[in-house]
Amino acid sequence: MQTITYKGAVHPWHCDHMGHMNVMWYTGKFDEATWNLFAELGITPTYMRDRQRGMAGVQQNTAYKEELFAGDVIEIRSRVLEVRDKVIRFLHEMRNIEKGTVVATTELTAVHLDRQTRKSCPFPSAIRAATEARLQP
Repeated sequence: MQTITYKGAVHPWHCDHMGHMNVMWYTGKFDEATWNLFAELGITPTYMRDRQRGMAGVQQNTAYKEELFAGDVIEIRSRVLEVRDKVIRFLHEMRNIEKGTVVATTELTAVHLDRQTRKSCPFPSAIRAATEARLQP
């Protein structure tokens, strides 16, 4: 299942000397989408604080397909590709809402962490079930 995990706009300060949105802002907007996706799966700020858990990105591959400019309005749609005991792999698609085109994609792999031991640990069964219910290869 693919869901909208971010909506926003490109502001002039997101643009570099070539006039288009700089890659650091693509990454930042994808990161915001990640936290929204995690919250939908039950990996909320409260869960992480109360259980001393966290998430760490271990791999990210981004493809830039079209430029974005100041004033463009975007959304990010996300889907879960894979879940294992301690690992989740997911994909974000950034779209130009006006044109209806995919402007960038990023595939991420993240690990569930015990913040006290600083080591990976299994997802709780409820989070694992919620994640499996959203699998979309």
